[in-house]
Amino acid sequence: MTSGELLNSDNIVLGANQYGKAECRLVKVTRDSERHEIEDLSITSQLRGDFADVHLYGDNAHCLPTDTQKNTVYAFARDGVGSPEDFLLRLGRHFTANVDAVSGGHWAAEQYQWQRISVNNEPHNHAFVRSGQETRTANVTVDGDNIWVISGLTNLVVLKSTGSEFHGFQRDKYTTLPDAHDRILATSVTAHWRYLNEKQDFNGMYEKVKSILLATFANLHSLALQQTLYAMGKAVLEACPDIAEIKFSMPNKHHFNVDLGTFGLDNPNEVFFAADRPYGLIEATVQRESTRPTPLAWTSVTGFC
Repeated sequence: MTSGELLNSDNIVLGANQYGKAECRLVKVTRDSERHEIEDLSITSQLRGDFADVHLYGDNAHCLPTDTQKNTVYAFARDGVGSPEDFLLRLGRHFTANVDAVSGGHWAAEQYQWQRISVNNEPHNHAFVRSGQETRTANVTVDGDNIWVISGLTNLVVLKSTGSEFHGFQRDKYTTLPDAHDRILATSVTAHWRYLNEKQDFNGMYEKVKSILLATFANLHSLALQQTLYAMGKAVLEACPDIAEIKFSMPNKHHFNVDLGTFGLDNPNEVFFAADRPYGLIEATVQRESTRPTPLAWTSVTGFC
């Protein structure tokens, strides 16, 4: 029986598939001077292509081991990392150009931040403390001649102590939430943005987008977290013509006024209970009207509408 016959046997076929090495922890220390630099990432490599026979028969002739993918990550790091997007593009181009069975794939990165420890008010040359307000993310998808680059961040926790309201919402017999005309607004921003092409200053663009997101959150008088989300995305697209769309997932980190009346005390909107669950979860995409849908670019970026 041939591979094609087995694929069509009983109307059962092999669907979309990929394989690779997930979460390769990579730390690169650059030692070309007394002042060292550190880069800390988690890299995932997944290959797509002609891998039917390994699934159907256990024939590994076209299967590049996941261990080889891991080793390639570390070997490429020897020449430097740079922006996570550029590093993933290097990996994608290598595998698609040098492995005959590979027609595409998906490569993803998380980058963790470190800052120098200060000693006597001077940054130390080779001692660091883990820092960072968020985790930077990057995703590269290759499908034949098509390349999509998606940058992002997760766990960017922000809060404003005033300048936020929520009222005039629909009510039914189960609604107990009171109107709020001055509330704490807090969320943990996860955002991913897709570039129109892969020729970018990714480090510079990351800092620019993050700055826009923070400034918009801070400055907008919010009537709903949904309104804030849309304003953040709109500001990014207006300032960054090379970004096609941006997707958000933003949980509402609720803060409830504590009733201090039992203790004979008032609470002029100053003492709150910070609830961790359940929470409202707001998700949306902000995109250019002319943007064509590219679902394949997002297949490995989960948790988004």
